[in-house]
Amino acid sequence: MKFFVDTADTSEIKELADAGLIDGVTTNPSLVAKSGRKFSDVIAEICDLTSGHVSAEVVATEYQAMVNEGRTLQKIASNVAVKLPLTMDGLKACRTLADEGTAVNVTLCFSANQALLAAKAGATYISPFIGRLDDLNIDGMELIEDIRTIYDNYMFETQILAASIRGPNHVKESALAGADVATVPPAVLRSLINHPLTDKGLAAFLSDAQKAGVTV
Repeated sequence: MKFFVDTADTSEIKELADAGLIDGVTTNPSLVAKSGRKFSDVIAEICDLTSGHVSAEVVATEYQAMVNEGRTLQKIASNVAVKLPLTMDGLKACRTLADEGTAVNVTLCFSANQALLAAKAGATYISPFIGRLDDLNIDGMELIEDIRTIYDNYMFETQILAASIRGPNHVKESALAGADVATVPPAVLRSLINHPLTDKGLAAFLSDAQKAGVTV
C-alpha cells in the first residue's frame, strides 16, 4: 500500500519524503491557506518534493469552471492530480480531464455506487472518507471492501485512496481491506513507528551495551 501525506506543510513533506516514507501528497485550499502563501506556489513546491502525485483540489463547482481550473492546476507540474468532488459536474469534469491525460482524484466518496461511477468516469483515484462514515456509526472499512470487490470484478484501474483516516488502526484496516493508498496526516504517519515493546527493547539494548562498554 502506498502512503500519501495529507498536508500543505512543505517542511513536514520534505522530512517524510527524505525518509522514503511517502509516495505522494494530498492537500486542499484550506490547508494551503494556513501557510499564507499563494496556492500555486505551494503546490509547485510540494511537487518538487515528491515524484508521486500531488492532489490539488479545485474550488469551482460547475463543470466548465472545474475543467478550466483543473487544466490550470495541471500546468503547475506533471505530477499534479486534480481533485474533484463526487458530483455530476465533477464526474463530467473527471471524464474530460482524464481523456486529456490528467490524473484525477475524485473525493468525498461515501458509497460503493459513487465509487463505481467515478471509475467509469476515468478517475485515477477514488477517495472514500472512512472517518466521516465512522462518525455516523457506519463502517468505513466495509465501504473499502465493497469498492475493492467491485473494482476487482470489473478490472477497473482506479486506485482506492483511503481518506479521513483518524489513527493507526484505520491504516491497518485499510491495508487489510485492500486499499491501494492511504492518505494520512503527518502525526498519524509518524505514530505508525511507535510501539512500547520497541522502546523497551531499545532501552534494554542500550543499557546492556553501555554496561559492556561497547563502542564503535
